[in-house]
Order: sequence, then C-alpha cells, then structure tokens
Amino acid sequence: MPLIRTCPHCGQKNRVPAERLADTGRCGSFKNELAPLSEPVAVDTTLFDEIVQNARVPVLVDFWAEWCGPCHMAAPEVKQTAANSAGRALVLKVDTEQNPQLAARYNVRGIPNFAVFSSGKLVTQQAGVVGHLQMAHWLDQARSS
Repeated sequence: MPLIRTCPHCGQKNRVPAERLADTGRCGSFKNELAPLSEPVAVDTTLFDEIVQNARVPVLVDFWAEWCGPCHMAAPEVKQTAANSAGRALVLKVDTEQNPQLAARYNVRGIPNFAVFSSGKLVTQQAGVVGHLQMAHWLDQARSS
C-alpha cells in the first residue's frame, strides 16, 4: 500500500512505496524532485505494518491520543525530529484511540509512547515526553546497530 504524496510544484499526486519514503524521488508528471519525507505520517495498522516492515531506514513511532496533554507537548518535538531526520529516518504517528489493537500489540500502557524500529524489529521503546535530541539519539543508535 503506497503512500500518496502531492508534488509541491505541480500538485500531482504520486504513489510512493514504503521502501522509498526516505529517498529523493521524481514527480510522475513533470519530473520535479520529491524530497524525502520530512513530516510525521499518521498511519493505521495496515500502513504502519507496510512502512515498518519495508523501510530501509529506522522508523520512530509516536503512539498518542487527541485527549492527551503530554502528547500535544511532545508533538512539536516529533515534528522537528521528522524534519531533522529527512532521508535518514521516518516518523509515524499512531492514534491509540483509532488503532487500539496496534497499541496493544506493543503493550502501550502510557502515552506518549515512542518506539523505534529497524529492519522491521522493535529496537527501543519508552513512554513519556522526550525532546527531539533524545529521539535523534534513538534513531542514530538504530542506524548503527
């Protein structure tokens, strides 16, 4: 299930497979450059599984909920991590209210809860608000392992 990305130059919608989300691509219409994904992506279970299993870079997952105050405090840090890690990591957001089975799969009991995956495997997980520097550290460790 590819992710649909809109070309910032011409507005063309482009299908990008999970394994290419961290790559610089080309728009299918006018061949303009599509930069690597630099924003957190809201995912459901299907898209989560596709990206985590096929990504060629580490994946940081933010398990959160709309009603969670600390989750809102962490959101700018998550966004900054996605921007700083473009091309080297992917950042996903899982709404635990809409995807409780996914939260249960990873034993998420407190939110925000951050998990880092590398080559489809969970390599670190921690509940509680952390800054973008800690998130970057986790991703760096996942890249070097």
